[in-house]
Amino acid sequence: MDAKKESSENSTSESLESFDLEIIRALQKDARASYRDVARKIGIAVGTVHSRIKKLEENGTIRGFSLDLDYSKIGFDLTSLILLQVKGKHLREVENRLARLGNVCLVYDITGDFDVAVVAKFRGTDEMDQFIKQVLTIESVERTVTSIVLNSLKENYNMVL
Repeated sequence: MDAKKESSENSTSESLESFDLEIIRALQKDARASYRDVARKIGIAVGTVHSRIKKLEENGTIRGFSLDLDYSKIGFDLTSLILLQVKGKHLREVENRLARLGNVCLVYDITGDFDVAVVAKFRGTDEMDQFIKQVLTIESVERTVTSIVLNSLKENYNMVL
């Protein structure tokens, strides 16, 4: 392939990726924005926005749309980070079980002294205590260490792209 043709193909794919990132940025600011609003903001056709969003959903880049809640305003004033040590062969099973629990926001498979990190929200210390005791009844969980979040400086996934 000659350099001119390769350069042209690279710039085409880069512009498509650039459109995708611009669409994502627009949706990060307002996930309720219409295709028309997004198209107007970034200067492309509505049909292009629609097809690019559909492709981003199909390939798993966009996994869904959700609310950015202030959980304290609906009674969940306590956030905790719970680290777990789990017997190795049961790790996935434990992680999947934790992910299905109602108070759990995030489950991470991590490296280091612990195997799993969980971020969970509670209405108070009694609810958190019950949760931790429930987690400790899971046969493969060997140990937990819990930290309470004192202040949250950022709590969303809208990083700068």
